[in-house]
Amino acid sequence: MGFDFHSTRSILVERGGAKKLAKMIADRGGKSALIVTDPGVLSAGLLDKVIPQFTEMGLQLRIFSDVQADPPVSVIDDAVKVAQDSKVDYIVGFGGGSSMDVAKLVALLASGKEKLADVYGVGFAKGPRLPLILVPTTAGTGSEVTSISIVTVSESEKKGVVSPQLLPDVALLDAELTLGLPSHVTAATGIDAMVHAIEAFTTKRLKNPVSDCLAKEALRLLAGHLHRVVNVCNDIEARENMLLGACLAGMAFNNAPVAGVHALAYPIGARFHVPHGLSNSLMLGPVMRFNLEAAHAMYAELGQIIKPGLQGSTLEQATQLVDYLGSLAGVLGLPQRLNEVGITAQDVDQLASDAMLQTRLLQNSPREIGLKDAADLYREAL
Repeated sequence: MGFDFHSTRSILVERGGAKKLAKMIADRGGKSALIVTDPGVLSAGLLDKVIPQFTEMGLQLRIFSDVQADPPVSVIDDAVKVAQDSKVDYIVGFGGGSSMDVAKLVALLASGKEKLADVYGVGFAKGPRLPLILVPTTAGTGSEVTSISIVTVSESEKKGVVSPQLLPDVALLDAELTLGLPSHVTAATGIDAMVHAIEAFTTKRLKNPVSDCLAKEALRLLAGHLHRVVNVCNDIEARENMLLGACLAGMAFNNAPVAGVHALAYPIGARFHVPHGLSNSLMLGPVMRFNLEAAHAMYAELGQIIKPGLQGSTLEQATQLVDYLGSLAGVLGLPQRLNEVGITAQDVDQLASDAMLQTRLLQNSPREIGLKDAADLYREAL
């Protein structure tokens, strides 16, 4: 047994904890900060109780709020320039996975010692970076505890920067920030977090017992509370459990990487601007069904957590789990088929070709996915 496990240095779980963000920075010697976020967070008023605290603590504050979903290189370049011009000494990622991913790269690149084009891939980013705090406002990506940032580099391709340098100093989980999420966002991000845990548990490479434990506990929390948070928007206890579940799933897949679902989901997001969680949701059933031959014993084990009481052989239990997860999006009010998000049969070959570029992810699949397999999976999802 040999493995190397990395995670965020400090995880703070506290309702209303975001109101203490300025004090947290001041207590750590910070004098100024850049909050990296998106227009939706601003318009929802999630920073309204955070910003005044910086004035009270005598800290300078800049806000970069131009983050887009699936952020392109231009957004990272613009945010880095703001950080450099402002000479801030702390970076805060406040929002969904895209805001946190951009914040990680801003903290890394603000010194000017590394360039984005040079650090794509695994282990090329060496640092140093500015102090970094990440505050998720959705229970989905787990980006607050992962050493990866995803960048859209063209209309068909996303690339990842993977390095322990991207792990923040603090992940602040404040469930109050997730109370106002629309049900469709709650559903998509919740399924996204479940995909992270499922793929971490079944990954072909770097599977380890710590990630396995985290993935199973993540699924217990996520599957146990997802329907409630979608249907009862102000249940703070359920929201907190979802936020923690997404965090644990992030810790799991940071060390036992995701695979085929993500590899096929990325081209959908890049070409058709479908939100990442929904892209994963659309490909989850087909990819899991494809993997049954190689992963049914592991799926059956997870099935007893996600859907307790499944009966039959491991293959039968795994098949029941796949059927359940394949229909979950529809039950939660999300699109179930690719044709519902504007994808047609004419797009399949291009999507399959794009997916083959995701070698970092495809190598983790419990069953090898080739070009023809990818095309067949997209057709199944139509």
